[in-house]
Amino acid sequence: MKKLILSLALLVLAFSGYSQGIAFGPKVGLSQTKLDLKSDAFKNGESKFGYHVGVFARIGLGGLYLQPELLYTQTQGQFSFDEGVGDMNEYEADFNRVDIPVMVGFKMFNLLRVQAGPIASINVNSEIKDAMNTVQDVEYKNATIGYQAGLGVDIGNLYIDAKYESSLDKISDNVGNFSTDQRTNQWILSLGFRLF
Repeated sequence: MKKLILSLALLVLAFSGYSQGIAFGPKVGLSQTKLDLKSDAFKNGESKFGYHVGVFARIGLGGLYLQPELLYTQTQGQFSFDEGVGDMNEYEADFNRVDIPVMVGFKMFNLLRVQAGPIASINVNSEIKDAMNTVQDVEYKNATIGYQAGLGVDIGNLYIDAKYESSLDKISDNVGNFSTDQRTNQWILSLGFRLF
């Protein structure tokens, strides 16, 4: 993961030499996350809300721009487990991570932005609890890769982004003794403020 962060930093520095303007500032937002467990033993639950806070940079590259971000993200998920006797046990998943999306985009009609790119997620602390707040046996990966795509609008120094995110990697292979293909999908709305 250190190599990934170093590579992103070098990429930003390399592009900054060809840039036509650099913007930098804080970014905050909300997300609506759905946990997707592909397993016969589990039933996916409702979407849950989360938040993110961090910083962004935008580097103009002619008609394109590069927008790397560094965000602390807290999301949640819900699912249930059928024990085979008609009872469904409810579980809540909490995901705390550092996200590093790198968006590439362009402006349309001098107002609307279209953007897409990869996202690296580094697990800080993630766990699953049942109704009794008992932590369940799940081993989450230290880092995963995904993608984001969406639209944005700039109003003065205020940057508004609406994006969809999905995982390309499993975030975990199991819940307890049950194998799963566990991933998160989320809708993201964020506000950035250009300081300079």
